[in-house]
Amino acid sequence: MHDAINAMLKKYKCQTCDDYVNALREIMQELALLGLWRGKFFEHAAFYGGTALRILYGLDRFSEDIDFSLLQPDPDFLLDRYREALCREIKSFGFNVSFERKAQRKKKAIESAFLKVNTCQELIVIEANETLLRNIHPAKVLKIKLEVDISPPGGFLTESRYMLNPIPFSVRVYSLPDLFAGKLHAILCRKWRTRIKGRDWYDLVWYISHHPKVNISHLDARMRQSGDYTEKTLLNRDKLISMLSEKAYNLDVDSARSEVEPFVSDKRTIETWSHDFFLQLINRIEL
Repeated sequence: MHDAINAMLKKYKCQTCDDYVNALREIMQELALLGLWRGKFFEHAAFYGGTALRILYGLDRFSEDIDFSLLQPDPDFLLDRYREALCREIKSFGFNVSFERKAQRKKKAIESAFLKVNTCQELIVIEANETLLRNIHPAKVLKIKLEVDISPPGGFLTESRYMLNPIPFSVRVYSLPDLFAGKLHAILCRKWRTRIKGRDWYDLVWYISHHPKVNISHLDARMRQSGDYTEKTLLNRDKLISMLSEKAYNLDVDSARSEVEPFVSDKRTIETWSHDFFLQLINRIEL
């Protein structure tokens, strides 16, 4: 195992198969960020979403995808431009990775690709417990989706955050009030009819506990772009609290708790979830 990967792995204290898979996924995510930095990606885009919150700001749950936003709209942007930089960097640390761009039948505002590795083979690379590996199918693939918003609404700020592992490098990321705006947009505007994403509500608790200030003008721009807010007046705090309260009141709390449970290590953090819990919490949002 590469010395830098060994150092990165130590912070996870892996005991179960899921522990090792979560650690492997996050190490791959951080190597991908390094590869993108090498390829000058952050001169044109910024990191955002739950994985950004986890890796750069200390969110205490695991995340699956890596989300980015261009700084300026570019309908011709393709992640293929960074295939070589991504794969070369990850392979240099001993992982056998492949890159696959997600084909699109029609042009969309999101450009997507996948990084793929064989789960068993790469768990061997990080010296996972051999007994635990018997529970994983030899052909199982670990996928990390990269998504880039190529038509972002304006009105957001970014900053540079520095990572030290596997080597020191910088990542451009949305500011926390703008990250919070993106999360509130997800809570209010996801079009999933039957699937509840408990991770959104877990992140809401984190934001309100740590950084409750939201850039409401950026949230307004996001909601207008997606067609979810069309009023002539700008979105204000009272309207935001009203919309969030309606979502919280209608939330299937048990389903939300079940969805997020595999991604959190301390299950006690979601035991108190209830409609009243979220309704009270929402009122602590600041502008």
